[in-house]
Amino acid sequence: TMIINDMASLLGCTMCISDEITAITFVALGTSLPDTFASMTAAKSEPHADSSVGNVTGSNSVNVFLGLGLPWTIAAVYWAAAGRTGDWLDRHRPLYEAGRLDAAAFERGGFLVPAGDLAFSVAVFAMCATGTLGIIAYRRRRFHAELGGPAGAKATTALLLVGLWLLYIALASWRTVRGQSAPAPGAGEELGAVAIGALALLFGLGLASATIHAASHFLAARHAEKTS
Repeated sequence: TMIINDMASLLGCTMCISDEITAITFVALGTSLPDTFASMTAAKSEPHADSSVGNVTGSNSVNVFLGLGLPWTIAAVYWAAAGRTGDWLDRHRPLYEAGRLDAAAFERGGFLVPAGDLAFSVAVFAMCATGTLGIIAYRRRRFHAELGGPAGAKATTALLLVGLWLLYIALASWRTVRGQSAPAPGAGEELGAVAIGALALLFGLGLASATIHAASHFLAARHAEKTS
């Protein structure tokens, strides 16, 4: 993971991409591709979808609860014992002078990490995750299967899930780039960006679904002509 992070940071630097955008694109892809192939293998070999879906949720739970919680606890204990050292002041004085840390937190010391654009990114991720759960619930009621199904529904589901990922990347990247300018975007502008992104996703999905449906009918007609 450390090697992937360093290589992705160097790649982002050469491409003039900020660390925030690099983290949700190159780093996320590099650390999640093994889980993707593991889920694909489980989906092919297991009779039920529990293993493939559970692999994704289990991996994310480890990343969130253990991957964030354990380093956070270690850092909190360390900086609480070390106090406001020279290294601590070098790290946090620029944040305090820029107004990203209040006076009480700066005087108290400890492990401090300003959130930045995290709230918007997490909100968009939660929205996309809720949409994914809705898709899984719909597939269970409609096709009695979370994975697979008819060719058209299978392709449409895949496109929708990829579209949700692209929507998250686009909105989170927009907020990072937009947040670097002054003034920062307000809640109305953020909601407008989410609405535009959702409409673009629905339009693209509708167009792709219509294309898949027409292609399926065309191939079925060709097949019927050949067999008749």
